[in-house]
Amino acid sequence: MSQKFTVLFDLDGTLVDTAPDLIRAHNHVMKKFGYPSKSINELRNAVGSGAKAIMAKGNGKWKWFDEKIQNEMSDEFISFYEKNILHESTLLNGVKEFLEWCKNQNVSMAVCTNKTEHLAIDLLKKIGIYDFFEYVSGYNTFEYCKPDPRHLIKTIEILNGDKNKSIMVGDSETDANAAKAAEIPMILLKYGYTEKKSEEIYHNHLIKDFIGIEKIISKYL
Repeated sequence: MSQKFTVLFDLDGTLVDTAPDLIRAHNHVMKKFGYPSKSINELRNAVGSGAKAIMAKGNGKWKWFDEKIQNEMSDEFISFYEKNILHESTLLNGVKEFLEWCKNQNVSMAVCTNKTEHLAIDLLKKIGIYDFFEYVSGYNTFEYCKPDPRHLIKTIEILNGDKNKSIMVGDSETDANAAKAAEIPMILLKYGYTEKKSEEIYHNHLIKDFIGIEKIISKYL
């Protein structure tokens, strides 16, 4: 029996547009600690980098805060976000149809995200696509995470997959750098959670959403 093909997915900005809920959590924290809120356009490019990065971009005074205050704000961010993880977040166009196609083609699927593992699983369950994936690896699943290529390679190994029969789908240089280092082809989402332009990020294929992506994957099967 030939080895199944594996598709690895980033989560935030790739499968799910989580920016509205992450920025909502940011603004909750800012209000609680006495700082101004920000719009989605001001912070969208930072939301893929974690709570501290979002707040650092949103508040120029962040570097003035001592570590204790930073940690208090981060804890408040995570606490609020956990309770409001699916308020305005939505699947990207065509995601569910593509996941169903992969399942019908006997393609293995896993999520490789720098979101904390339990938050990633909770979001995937609540938005209704968790059961498509054989494995979910997050920021804290292993001792390393993207852009370290071992995050991708270890996930493929857990699926009993083959690195040479795998592809990564993501929206940022973090995903792309991990894929490049792992020597795995990269499908890049345009307009991702990054300040870099698409042409500045490593990729083999560029897509705006998941409509028609099966045509790309079919070439690898």
